[in-house]
Amino acid sequence: MSHCPSAPAGQTSAPLHFHRPANAANAAHSTRADDARRDAVAALFELPFLDLLYQAQTVHRQHHPANQVQLSSLLSIKTGGCAEDCGYCAQSAHHKEAGVPAGKLMAVDEVVQAARAARDQGATRFCMGAAWRNPKERDMPALTEMVSQVRALGLETCMTLGMLEQAQAEALKEAGLDYYNHNLDTAPDFYGQVISTRSYQDRLDTLERVHLAGLSVCCGGIIGMGESRAQRAGLIAQLAALPVPPQSVPINHLVPIAGTPLQDVPALDEFEFVRTVAVARIALPHAVIRLSAGRESMSDATQALCFAAGANSIFLGSKLLTTPNAPVSSDLDLLARLGLQATAASA
Repeated sequence: MSHCPSAPAGQTSAPLHFHRPANAANAAHSTRADDARRDAVAALFELPFLDLLYQAQTVHRQHHPANQVQLSSLLSIKTGGCAEDCGYCAQSAHHKEAGVPAGKLMAVDEVVQAARAARDQGATRFCMGAAWRNPKERDMPALTEMVSQVRALGLETCMTLGMLEQAQAEALKEAGLDYYNHNLDTAPDFYGQVISTRSYQDRLDTLERVHLAGLSVCCGGIIGMGESRAQRAGLIAQLAALPVPPQSVPINHLVPIAGTPLQDVPALDEFEFVRTVAVARIALPHAVIRLSAGRESMSDATQALCFAAGANSIFLGSKLLTTPNAPVSSDLDLLARLGLQATAASA
């Protein structure tokens, strides 16, 4: 993790990387390193709130321009009918009570039209998400054409399509895709309480294929699903332990949706959410930290604290896949009131 003048005693300035152990001795060493990393992240959560924000903002200014926020836009290019059973997601075929019907993949020209509108609103990155366990080969030509045409508009491109095979990741890279999003969602020891149809290792394997294809990795999680503070630390430690830490880290605040298993999860204290953003900034100093789902219900003051904690990207638009998002006019007004400037901020 990055060092700054106010770093607690015992913090290390060098990032710790995850390596798959080749033998029992290496496995024991890897476990000790993972435990030490998680303990260090957990210690950050225990700092006094203002000390934590000061440290996070210090780290932020060491690695990123001050007072700049990158604007992205997210479009659901295929909604509903997903085979996965993610407990937070209305698009799962397992959660029919959520009322999101299965749709077809959007036409390329419709996606390009939406991307052009997003660019005109100020977005510099356009993210395309499909509710799939994994894309079918029959869909790959349309997906690669979407990437190439959106990129031709001058936008950075990102996709989230579920698990990928190596050839699929390479085809998306060849088409010009910049980022691939595949979230870990939560810590390994809480994951099984949220999802049963896709393993944690499945997610790590997809991230490895994305990296091997030469794509930039976008990977984060969802906060407030009922996990403990220690498990929030575990998620951030796991992100920092990836062979190459993700260049883009979405931090989502759970939006409880009627008809999903997590519909009645108690609301997370907003200071705890800000703490999580700050800890992510310190543990992942080079990443763009993205305030993602859940902003629509946050006060302006909470969002301002998140920016102070090192968040430097938001999603524009009235909807994030199927959940509501803050109006564009409100976002632009908030940035202006805080003296924050929109920037491309390529990672």
